[in-house]
Amino acid sequence: MARLQDLYKNEISRNIAAKFQHENPMAIPRLLKIVVNMGVGRATQDKTLLDSAVDNLAKITGQKPLVTKARTSVSGFRLREGNDIGCKVTLRGRRMYEFLDRLISVALPRIRDFRGLNPNSFDGHGNYSLGLAEQVVFPEIDADRIQHTHGMDITIVTSAINDDQARELLLAFGLPFRRPGGTGAAKAS
Repeated sequence: MARLQDLYKNEISRNIAAKFQHENPMAIPRLLKIVVNMGVGRATQDKTLLDSAVDNLAKITGQKPLVTKARTSVSGFRLREGNDIGCKVTLRGRRMYEFLDRLISVALPRIRDFRGLNPNSFDGHGNYSLGLAEQVVFPEIDADRIQHTHGMDITIVTSAINDDQARELLLAFGLPFRRPGGTGAAKAS
């Protein structure tokens, strides 16, 4: 079992249930999935960019990515419907917890001038999204062997009914949110 999965079962779920007075165990907020998306807009001109993004995302997540295609044509971007423009991975279960653990403990601390995650990036339904500018922050990627950096969007989907419960859940997992009005990252209490 992954470290964070074990932590959730033994401590986090109990603490959140007590804080929000959840008597039903199914009402306790939990992680449902993590979606990692890499958009490669220049892939229409150079197919090797998409291949390197797919390879990097597979190394980072440990799962084969799905290549995403354009839904509509946009002449200004030289984009036709059906062109390959990115890749994504949906993580669930043990892989999801392992990825979140590596994101929190390894990747985020490696970001230069990192002052914490934006605490306002929730969508109103308990899901959190963040973006990374480059894939080099993950130790699986060899910085000397990459030609192009690719950014990625990470969406953490929870079963929380509102943003406050989701924020408490992610704080308990150790996501370093910025303190409102201050500097530095907030710690779980």
